[in-house]
Amino acid sequence: MTAVVFPLAGVGVAGAQSQAVDEKTGPVSFANIASVRIGAEGQRGGALITETQRSPLLPGQSKLGADRVSVPKDDGERATFGGHYQIDLGRYSASQNPYPPGVPSRDHNVFAALQATTVPNAVAETNYALRDNWQGGARPVDNTVLVLEGAKTSVDCTGPAKLSSAGTVTRLWVRQAGGGLGIVPMPGGTAGLQLSNLRLGPPGDIANADRATTVSDVKLTRVAAFDQLIRQDGWRGGDFTAVAGWRIEITTHVKDAQGAALQDVRTTIVLGGVSCSVPKGFVAKAAGPTGGATATQAPVPTQVPAGYLGAAAP
Repeated sequence: MTAVVFPLAGVGVAGAQSQAVDEKTGPVSFANIASVRIGAEGQRGGALITETQRSPLLPGQSKLGADRVSVPKDDGERATFGGHYQIDLGRYSASQNPYPPGVPSRDHNVFAALQATTVPNAVAETNYALRDNWQGGARPVDNTVLVLEGAKTSVDCTGPAKLSSAGTVTRLWVRQAGGGLGIVPMPGGTAGLQLSNLRLGPPGDIANADRATTVSDVKLTRVAAFDQLIRQDGWRGGDFTAVAGWRIEITTHVKDAQGAALQDVRTTIVLGGVSCSVPKGFVAKAAGPTGGATATQAPVPTQVPAGYLGAAAP
Protein backbone atom coordinates (compact mmCIF):
# COMPACT_ATOMS: atom_id res chain seq x y z
CA MET A 1 0.00 0.00 0.00
CA THR A 2 1.05 3.60 -0.54
CA ALA A 3 0.38 6.51 1.75
CA VAL A 4 -3.11 8.03 1.69
CA VAL A 5 -3.44 10.59 -1.08
CA PHE A 6 -4.05 14.20 -0.03
CA PRO A 7 -4.75 17.06 -2.46
CA LEU A 8 -2.03 19.65 -2.99
CA ALA A 9 -2.72 22.75 -0.97
CA GLY A 10 -2.03 26.22 -2.35
CA VAL A 11 -0.48 24.98 -5.61
CA GLY A 12 -2.27 24.99 -8.93
CA VAL A 13 -2.00 22.06 -11.31
CA ALA A 14 0.32 23.93 -13.66
CA GLY A 15 2.46 25.12 -10.75
CA ALA A 16 2.69 21.63 -9.31
CA GLN A 17 3.69 20.18 -12.68
CA SER A 18 6.38 22.82 -13.12
CA GLN A 19 7.90 21.85 -9.77
CA ALA A 20 7.75 18.10 -10.36
CA VAL A 21 10.87 16.14 -11.25
CA ASP A 22 10.99 14.33 -14.58
CA GLU A 23 9.31 10.92 -14.30
CA LYS A 24 11.70 9.17 -16.68
CA THR A 25 15.05 10.83 -16.02
CA GLY A 26 14.74 12.82 -12.80
CA PRO A 27 15.86 11.92 -9.27
CA VAL A 28 14.07 8.83 -7.98
CA SER A 29 14.21 6.21 -5.26
CA PHE A 30 12.70 2.75 -4.79
CA ALA A 31 12.17 0.46 -1.79
CA ASN A 32 11.13 -3.20 -1.73
CA ILE A 33 10.84 -5.40 1.34
CA ALA A 34 11.28 -8.83 -0.27
CA SER A 35 11.66 -10.45 -3.68
CA VAL A 36 12.37 -14.04 -4.69
CA ARG A 37 13.64 -15.81 -7.80
CA ILE A 38 13.44 -19.57 -8.21
CA GLY A 39 16.10 -20.94 -10.58
CA ALA A 40 19.29 -19.32 -11.81
CA GLU A 41 19.26 -16.22 -14.04
CA GLY A 42 17.97 -17.09 -17.51
CA GLN A 43 16.81 -20.57 -16.50
CA ARG A 44 13.33 -22.00 -16.09
CA GLY A 45 11.68 -20.85 -12.90
CA GLY A 46 9.57 -18.11 -11.42
CA ALA A 47 9.97 -14.88 -9.51
CA LEU A 48 7.85 -13.03 -6.99
CA ILE A 49 8.42 -9.32 -6.34
CA THR A 50 6.36 -7.70 -3.60
CA GLU A 51 4.90 -4.22 -4.03
CA THR A 52 7.69 -1.69 -4.52
CA GLN A 53 7.52 1.88 -3.27
CA ARG A 54 8.63 4.62 -5.67
CA SER A 55 9.39 8.19 -4.66
CA PRO A 56 6.76 10.69 -5.90
CA LEU A 57 7.42 13.35 -8.54
CA LEU A 58 6.84 16.10 -5.97
CA PRO A 59 8.41 16.09 -2.48
CA GLY A 60 6.77 13.33 -0.50
CA GLN A 61 7.08 9.80 0.72
CA SER A 62 5.61 6.48 -0.41
CA LYS A 63 5.45 3.97 2.46
CA LEU A 64 4.69 0.23 2.52
CA GLY A 65 1.43 -0.56 4.32
CA ALA A 66 1.47 -2.50 7.58
CA ASP A 67 -0.75 -5.23 6.12
CA ARG A 68 2.26 -6.77 4.35
CA VAL A 69 3.60 -9.00 7.13
CA SER A 70 4.77 -12.06 5.20
CA VAL A 71 5.69 -13.52 1.82
CA PRO A 72 3.69 -15.25 0.47
CA LYS A 73 0.52 -13.49 1.61
CA ASP A 74 -2.02 -15.38 -0.54
CA ASP A 75 -2.46 -18.45 -2.74
CA GLY A 76 -1.25 -16.64 -5.87
CA GLU A 77 2.04 -15.70 -4.27
CA ARG A 78 2.32 -19.13 -2.66
CA ALA A 79 2.03 -20.85 -6.05
CA THR A 80 4.83 -18.71 -7.48
CA PHE A 81 6.96 -18.95 -4.35
CA GLY A 82 6.69 -22.75 -4.22
CA GLY A 83 4.69 -23.43 -1.05
CA HIS A 84 7.45 -24.40 1.40
CA TYR A 85 9.21 -21.14 2.27
CA GLN A 86 7.76 -18.24 4.22
CA ILE A 87 9.41 -14.89 4.94
CA ASP A 88 8.10 -13.04 7.98
CA LEU A 89 8.45 -9.25 7.87
CA GLY A 90 6.29 -7.49 10.43
CA ARG A 91 4.15 -7.98 13.51
CA TYR A 92 3.16 -11.45 14.66
CA SER A 93 0.77 -13.00 17.16
CA ALA A 94 2.14 -14.98 20.10
CA SER A 95 1.00 -18.28 18.58
CA GLN A 96 2.66 -17.49 15.23
CA ASN A 97 5.99 -16.18 16.52
CA PRO A 98 8.73 -17.26 14.06
CA TYR A 99 11.56 -15.54 15.97
CA PRO A 100 13.88 -16.70 18.77
CA PRO A 101 13.27 -15.32 22.30
CA GLY A 102 13.96 -11.64 22.72
CA VAL A 103 13.14 -10.53 19.17
CA PRO A 104 10.20 -8.11 19.52
CA SER A 105 7.11 -7.90 17.36
CA ARG A 106 7.38 -4.71 15.29
CA ASP A 107 6.06 -2.94 12.24
CA HIS A 108 8.41 -2.57 9.32
CA ASN A 109 9.53 0.84 8.07
CA VAL A 110 9.89 0.78 4.28
CA PHE A 111 9.67 3.97 2.22
CA ALA A 112 10.95 5.77 -0.85
CA ALA A 113 11.02 9.56 -0.63
CA LEU A 114 11.79 12.72 -2.55
CA GLN A 115 12.99 15.34 -0.09
CA ALA A 116 12.05 19.02 -0.30
CA THR A 117 15.54 19.53 -1.74
CA THR A 118 14.59 16.98 -4.50
CA VAL A 119 17.18 14.58 -3.08
CA PRO A 120 15.86 10.98 -3.32
CA ASN A 121 16.37 8.50 -0.51
CA ALA A 122 14.95 5.16 0.62
CA VAL A 123 14.94 2.99 3.75
CA ALA A 124 13.88 -0.59 4.57
CA GLU A 125 14.10 -1.78 8.15
CA THR A 126 12.47 -4.63 10.08
CA ASN A 127 13.13 -8.11 11.45
CA TYR A 128 13.25 -10.82 8.76
CA ALA A 129 12.71 -14.54 9.35
CA LEU A 130 13.04 -17.24 6.68
CA ARG A 131 11.01 -20.37 7.45
CA ASP A 132 10.94 -23.75 5.70
CA ASN A 133 7.50 -25.12 6.58
CA TRP A 134 8.39 -28.39 4.81
CA GLN A 135 10.31 -29.30 7.98
CA GLY A 136 7.01 -29.81 9.80
CA GLY A 137 7.93 -28.27 13.17
CA ALA A 138 5.29 -28.00 15.87
CA ARG A 139 5.77 -24.22 16.24
CA PRO A 140 6.55 -21.59 13.59
CA VAL A 141 9.97 -20.91 15.15
CA ASP A 142 10.84 -24.61 14.82
CA ASN A 143 10.84 -24.13 11.04
CA THR A 144 12.86 -20.89 11.07
CA VAL A 145 16.27 -21.24 9.42
CA LEU A 146 17.56 -17.67 9.25
CA VAL A 147 16.72 -14.44 11.12
CA LEU A 148 18.02 -10.94 10.40
CA GLU A 149 17.16 -9.05 13.58
CA GLY A 150 17.15 -5.27 13.39
CA ALA A 151 18.08 -5.27 9.71
CA LYS A 152 18.25 -1.88 8.00
CA THR A 153 19.20 -0.88 4.48
CA SER A 154 19.28 2.71 3.26
CA VAL A 155 20.39 4.87 0.34
CA ASP A 156 20.73 8.61 -0.17
CA CYS A 157 21.58 10.42 -3.41
CA THR A 158 22.51 13.98 -2.45
CA GLY A 159 24.34 14.44 -5.75
CA PRO A 160 26.33 12.63 -8.46
CA ALA A 161 29.47 12.80 -6.32
CA LYS A 162 27.67 12.16 -3.04
CA LEU A 163 25.90 8.79 -3.12
CA SER A 164 25.63 6.75 0.07
CA SER A 165 24.33 3.30 0.96
CA ALA A 166 24.36 1.15 4.08
CA GLY A 167 23.26 -2.26 5.32
CA THR A 168 23.32 -3.16 9.02
CA VAL A 169 21.91 -5.91 11.23
CA THR A 170 21.72 -6.11 15.03
CA ARG A 171 21.94 -9.91 15.24
CA LEU A 172 22.00 -12.73 12.72
CA TRP A 173 20.44 -16.04 13.82
CA VAL A 174 21.08 -19.32 11.97
CA ARG A 175 19.68 -22.82 12.57
CA GLN A 176 22.54 -24.85 14.05
CA ALA A 177 23.44 -28.49 13.45
CA GLY A 178 22.15 -29.29 16.92
CA GLY A 179 18.71 -27.93 16.06
CA GLY A 180 18.54 -24.56 17.81
CA LEU A 181 18.88 -21.04 16.48
CA GLY A 182 22.25 -19.50 17.30
CA ILE A 183 23.84 -16.08 16.77
CA VAL A 184 26.43 -15.92 13.98
CA PRO A 185 28.62 -12.83 13.35
CA MET A 186 27.95 -11.07 10.05
CA PRO A 187 31.12 -9.81 8.36
CA GLY A 188 31.23 -6.10 7.63
CA GLY A 189 31.72 -4.36 4.30
CA THR A 190 31.40 -6.44 1.15
CA ALA A 191 32.40 -9.72 2.82
CA GLY A 192 29.68 -12.35 2.72
CA LEU A 193 28.73 -15.22 5.01
CA GLN A 194 28.88 -18.80 3.70
CA LEU A 195 26.75 -21.45 5.44
CA SER A 196 26.87 -25.13 4.49
CA ASN A 197 24.56 -28.12 4.98
CA LEU A 198 21.68 -26.25 6.61
CA ARG A 199 18.50 -28.21 7.27
CA LEU A 200 16.65 -26.36 4.53
CA GLY A 201 14.71 -27.98 1.70
CA PRO A 202 13.62 -26.77 -1.75
CA PRO A 203 11.03 -23.98 -2.07
CA GLY A 204 8.45 -26.32 -3.62
CA ASP A 205 7.49 -29.99 -3.90
CA ILE A 206 9.91 -32.29 -5.72
CA ALA A 207 9.04 -35.96 -6.26
CA ASN A 208 10.87 -38.37 -3.92
CA ALA A 209 12.65 -35.56 -2.03
CA ASP A 210 13.51 -36.57 1.52
CA ARG A 211 13.72 -34.15 4.46
CA ALA A 212 16.30 -36.20 6.32
CA THR A 213 18.88 -36.17 3.52
CA THR A 214 18.18 -32.87 1.71
CA VAL A 215 20.36 -29.91 2.77
CA SER A 216 21.18 -26.44 1.47
CA ASP A 217 24.21 -24.17 1.17
CA VAL A 218 23.45 -20.50 1.83
CA LYS A 219 25.41 -17.38 0.95
CA LEU A 220 24.39 -14.08 2.56
CA THR A 221 25.84 -10.84 1.15
CA ARG A 222 25.02 -7.16 0.93
CA VAL A 223 23.69 -5.98 -2.43
CA ALA A 224 26.52 -4.15 -4.19
CA ALA A 225 25.18 -3.56 -7.73
CA PHE A 226 21.88 -2.52 -9.30
CA ASP A 227 21.62 -5.79 -11.24
CA GLN A 228 21.78 -7.76 -7.98
CA LEU A 229 18.31 -6.48 -7.07
CA ILE A 230 15.24 -8.46 -8.18
CA ARG A 231 13.06 -5.77 -9.78
CA GLN A 232 9.89 -5.04 -11.71
CA ASP A 233 10.23 -3.30 -15.07
CA GLY A 234 9.12 -0.02 -13.48
CA TRP A 235 12.10 0.01 -11.12
CA ARG A 236 14.77 2.04 -12.91
CA GLY A 237 18.25 3.35 -12.29
CA GLY A 238 19.82 6.59 -13.49
CA ASP A 239 23.13 8.11 -14.51
CA PHE A 240 24.28 7.80 -10.89
CA THR A 241 22.73 5.09 -8.72
CA ALA A 242 23.20 3.86 -5.15
CA VAL A 243 21.87 0.47 -4.00
CA ALA A 244 21.55 -1.56 -0.81
CA GLY A 245 19.88 -4.77 0.31
CA TRP A 246 20.45 -8.24 1.69
CA ARG A 247 20.96 -10.97 -0.91
CA ILE A 248 20.46 -14.62 0.08
CA GLU A 249 21.57 -17.26 -2.44
CA ILE A 250 20.40 -20.78 -1.61
CA THR A 251 21.58 -23.93 -3.37
CA THR A 252 19.47 -26.88 -2.24
CA HIS A 253 20.89 -30.36 -2.78
CA VAL A 254 17.71 -32.41 -3.12
CA LYS A 255 18.17 -36.11 -2.30
CA ASP A 256 15.94 -39.15 -1.90
CA ALA A 257 15.62 -41.36 1.17
CA GLN A 258 18.72 -43.34 0.17
CA GLY A 259 20.78 -40.15 -0.16
CA ALA A 260 20.93 -40.26 -3.96
CA ALA A 261 21.07 -36.84 -5.59
CA LEU A 262 17.88 -35.84 -7.42
CA GLN A 263 18.66 -32.25 -8.42
CA ASP A 264 20.04 -28.93 -7.20
CA VAL A 265 17.61 -26.02 -6.86
CA ARG A 266 18.79 -22.41 -6.86
CA THR A 267 16.79 -19.78 -4.97
CA THR A 268 17.71 -16.11 -4.66
CA ILE A 269 16.05 -13.81 -2.12
CA VAL A 270 16.63 -10.06 -1.77
CA LEU A 271 15.46 -8.48 1.49
CA GLY A 272 15.21 -4.73 1.92
CA GLY A 273 16.22 -3.86 -1.62
CA VAL A 274 16.53 -0.09 -2.03
CA SER A 275 17.98 2.25 -4.64
CA CYS A 276 18.18 5.93 -5.49
CA SER A 277 19.31 7.64 -8.68
CA VAL A 278 20.06 11.12 -9.98
CA PRO A 279 20.84 12.33 -13.52
CA LYS A 280 24.01 14.01 -14.76
CA GLY A 281 24.22 17.62 -13.65
CA PHE A 282 21.78 17.13 -10.77
CA VAL A 283 22.02 19.81 -8.08
CA ALA A 284 19.91 19.63 -4.94
CA LYS A 285 17.65 22.57 -4.17
CA ALA A 286 18.24 24.65 -1.07
CA ALA A 287 16.18 23.72 1.97
CA GLY A 288 13.19 25.90 2.80
CA PRO A 289 13.32 28.72 5.37
CA THR A 290 12.26 26.31 8.12
CA GLY A 291 14.99 23.90 7.12
CA GLY A 292 12.38 21.24 6.43
CA ALA A 293 13.95 18.74 4.05
CA THR A 294 12.01 15.71 5.27
CA ALA A 295 9.10 14.64 3.11
CA THR A 296 6.20 12.91 4.83
CA GLN A 297 3.34 12.55 2.40
CA ALA A 298 3.10 11.35 -1.18
CA PRO A 299 0.81 13.65 -3.23
CA VAL A 300 0.31 10.95 -5.88
CA PRO A 301 0.11 7.14 -5.75
CA THR A 302 3.66 5.87 -6.25
CA GLN A 303 3.56 2.12 -5.76
CA VAL A 304 4.75 -0.44 -8.31
CA PRO A 305 2.36 -3.37 -7.71
CA ALA A 306 3.55 -6.82 -6.73
CA GLY A 307 4.38 -8.90 -9.79
CA TYR A 308 5.26 -12.32 -11.08
CA LEU A 309 7.86 -13.22 -13.67
CA GLY A 310 8.17 -16.48 -15.55
CA ALA A 311 6.64 -19.84 -14.66
CA ALA A 312 5.65 -21.16 -11.26
CA ALA A 313 8.32 -22.53 -8.97
CA PRO A 314 9.31 -26.21 -9.24
